[in-house]
Amino acid sequence: MLEEILLFVGIGTVVLMAFRAYVQGARCKSKVTLHGKTVVITGSNTGIGRATAVDLARRGARVVLACRSQVRGEVAAALVKRESGSQNVLFMQLDLASLKSVRSFAETFLRTEERLDILINNAGVYMQGTTEDGHGLMFGVNHLGHFLLTNLLLDRLKQCAPSRIVTVSSVLHAYGDLDFDTLRTHKEFGVGESLASIFRIYSHSKLCNVLFTHELAKKLQGTNVTCYSLHPGAVKTDLDRNMNKLTRQLLKPFTALFFKDVEAGAQTTLYCALQEGIESLSGRYFSNCGVQNVKAKARDDALARKLWEISETLSGLC
Repeated sequence: MLEEILLFVGIGTVVLMAFRAYVQGARCKSKVTLHGKTVVITGSNTGIGRATAVDLARRGARVVLACRSQVRGEVAAALVKRESGSQNVLFMQLDLASLKSVRSFAETFLRTEERLDILINNAGVYMQGTTEDGHGLMFGVNHLGHFLLTNLLLDRLKQCAPSRIVTVSSVLHAYGDLDFDTLRTHKEFGVGESLASIFRIYSHSKLCNVLFTHELAKKLQGTNVTCYSLHPGAVKTDLDRNMNKLTRQLLKPFTALFFKDVEAGAQTTLYCALQEGIESLSGRYFSNCGVQNVKAKARDDALARKLWEISETLSGLC
C-alpha cells in the first residue's frame, strides 16, 4: 500500500513538473552581449520589467530603469545591481500618466546619455482612473505615454542603429476595439467600472500597442531601427495589485498553477530585444519566443494610421 502511494505521488510530481515546464514556455536562447549598449525599460521596478533588466545588465548593457516611484525605482536599481553583478544600472524618474513627465524624462535622458540601443515599453496598468492630462489611465499609460516617449527618443535610436523598440502588449489585444467617437467624448476607448468594462478597456489599450508597432515599422523603413510587440504570457506579476483582496486570494491557486514566473515571462521580451535574424519581421507580434499571426483589425493599415494621427494630436507632437 505504501509503495502504491509513493508511486502515485512520484508520478503526480513528474506530471506536475512537466506541466509547469510547459506553462513556463520557450526561452530566449540568444547569447548576444551588450557591452557598450544602453537600454531603457519602463516600469522596470517590478515584475517582468525587472527580470528583463537583470538579464540585460548581465549581458553588459547600461540599463536605465524608467519608473514612476523614486523610492521603488532606487530599490529596484539596487536589486538589479545585486542580482546581475553589474553596477551599470541607474534609475530615472518617469511617470507615463503625465505627458509633462515623459517630456522631462526624454530631455534629461538625451542630455545625459550618449546612446540608446534598445527601448523596451514594458510598463502597464490594469485599473480605471485618469491621467494628469485627463485621459483614461489605461489608454494614457499603456499607449499614449509610450507613444510620446518613443517618438521623443527616436532620433537617438536612429543615431545608434541597428537598434530596437520592444512594446509589451497582450493576447487580450484580440478582444479590443477602437471606438474613436468614445475616445473623443471620454478620452478613453471605453467607459464603465464593472470588471467586464475594465477588462475591455485594458484590451483596447493592448490593441493600441499592436497597431502602434505596426505603423511604427512602416515609418522606420530604411532606418535600421526595428520594432516588435509581444504577449509575455500569463505571468504572476503585481499587475493585479489594484484588484480587491478577495479577488486576489481567489486567484492565487489558479495563478500558482497556470501562470509563468517573472523570469519566464520576460523571455519573449528578451527574444524581441536580442534575437538575431528577426529584423525582417519588424512590426510583427510575438508570443512564446516566436512570431504570431494576428486578426485583421490588429494589422489594419487605416486603423493604425488613424490611431497614430490622433495620438500625435493628444500627445502634443503636432
